Amino acid sequence: MRWRQLLAEGAEVLAAAGIDSPQVDARLLAEHVAGTHLLLAPDPTEQQAGEVRGLIARRARRIPLQHLTGEMFFRSLTLPATPGVFICRPETELLVDEAISEIERRREHLTIVDLCTGSGAIALAIAAETGRAVTAVEIDPVPARAAAESARALGLPVTVEIADALTWGEDGSVDLLTCNPPYVPRGELPPEVQADPPRALWGGGDDGLEIPLIIIERAARLLAPGGLALIEHAESQGPALISRAAELGLDAQTLPDLAGRPRFCRARAAV
Repeated sequence: MRWRQLLAEGAEVLAAAGIDSPQVDARLLAEHVAGTHLLLAPDPTEQQAGEVRGLIARRARRIPLQHLTGEMFFRSLTLPATPGVFICRPETELLVDEAISEIERRREHLTIVDLCTGSGAIALAIAAETGRAVTAVEIDPVPARAAAESARALGLPVTVEIADALTWGEDGSVDLLTCNPPYVPRGELPPEVQADPPRALWGGGDDGLEIPLIIIERAARLLAPGGLALIEHAESQGPALISRAAELGLDAQTLPDLAGRPRFCRARAAV
């Protein structure tokens, strides 16, 4: 048995199960078992072939790839992926770009807060790439512990607070606020997304806007003069968030994601 034969077999199984990227997923699972790039690995042993087939079968049942490999990637970071912790998505990496641009523009000491931090991916990436201290706020103790453990393991200046993002903090105390809140509208989701904790997904109401609107209201209170909030949202939610931000005295605009879809609210407090 060669790796390419095992990959072809696995990709066929995954394609039949409706996986969008069967070849990629089969390769990643095989490399997880091999412990290296397949070009560097000797032919698979019978035990390795059995392990790959077992993982392929579980992936075909729509178990998230990250839960099978136990890791997820966000910018330069490799983070543990476990049930009960939201799986970070590549779209959110653009929010970190905006945060870093703000830090580089202002240069002075900033109080940086990441609300609804989940795995801590946003806070950890900002700290890793800028060296700045970040406070990460998460109400669920399971992802909060995961974020704190990642911060310790990576040696990053991220402090995790177990608290409700909808009530946390003192008015006028934050210079840079980031947040990827629950915002998914009511409806059906792919099985892999349903594996994420419900608290991290559903935004409330048919349009999913209940929590995002509260977050923009909290941002308006938390931001110091000239402070900036960066909030991820569903592509249908931009107009409502921009309108509410304007009512609250924030200068707001919508930014696109990697596919050009409206995905982020960028809102600045008046000086």
